[in-house]
Formats: sequence, C-alpha cells, structure tokens
Amino acid sequence: MADLSWGESIGAMGAITLTGFASAWAEKEIGSAAIGAMAEDPSLFVKGLVLTVIPETIVIFGLVVALKLSGLF
Repeated sequence: MADLSWGESIGAMGAITLTGFASAWAEKEIGSAAIGAMAEDPSLFVKGLVLTVIPETIVIFGLVVALKLSGLF
C-alpha cells in the first residue's frame, strides 16, 4: 500500500464521502418523484428504475478519484 500524505488522505476521504452524500440525496429526490409518477402511471416503472440507478455512477467516479489520489490505480 502506498504511503499517503495528510492532504492526499483527506482528499481521498472527501472524494468518497461527498460523492456518497450527493448520491444519497439524488436518489432520495429521484426515488420519491419516481414513486409518485408510478402511482399515477405504472408503465413508468422502467424509466423510474433507470433514473434511480444513475446517481450510483457518482459514487463510482468518487471511488476512482480516491484510488487515483492514493496511487493504487
């Protein structure tokens, strides 16, 4: 494992933490809107599911940034 400086450790931690919070907030907003739309029209299930999964890519990008900062990737 690479030896990280204090700044690199804080940067990697921030990348994971902030993207995790952003993803959770986005999923909350999108999920509640998707449930409301599906209650009115059940044919919107697939669109709601796709829109709910999209914020997960934010966390993957944060993980990639954290790995790049730590020198493991």
